[in-house]
Amino acid sequence: MTDTAPKAPVVDIPAITALVEPEVKALGLELVRIAMFGGKSDPTLQIMAERPDTRQIGLTECEALSRRLSEIFDEQDPIEDAYRLEVSSPGIDRPLTRRKDYQDWKGFSARIRLSAPLDGRKQFDGEIIGIDDADNVILDCPKVGQKILPFSAIERSKLLLTDALIAATQPLDSEGADQIVREG
Repeated sequence: MTDTAPKAPVVDIPAITALVEPEVKALGLELVRIAMFGGKSDPTLQIMAERPDTRQIGLTECEALSRRLSEIFDEQDPIEDAYRLEVSSPGIDRPLTRRKDYQDWKGFSARIRLSAPLDGRKQFDGEIIGIDDADNVILDCPKVGQKILPFSAIERSKLLLTDALIAATQPLDSEGADQIVREG
């Protein structure tokens, strides 16, 4: 069986990053992730950013970054097809995309998916111990013990929603929360 679902446009993520990162830094933010998702009928370029001191981003900052990026993308036109731009915070069950994330979030639970199997498995859930000098993420997995996962082999990774994570990530500000409109 072949997958016939329309795919999102292929984009040059390193080229997009080169355009986005200076704008993110100019606003005092850090870039967390750039991803393109959605099918051909609804492609979305997602930019995740955060304030380095709080690991959060407010609605006003998202708006400012979105406006700056829209202007640059209109000028540079780095994506041929039409797409939607989404600027957001990483959220509570955030993706872990940078080496520093594994130090910053040690002690919390994560799900890590590898690009190729290790010991017969591609997915590991456990408590983050950290990242070592050899660029390996160390994860303490229930029932299987400590696993050493090469950072370069990680396909995707995210924090798992737990009571400890909720307690550690209380919002600093709920400004704009009453303006959220749910679709559907």
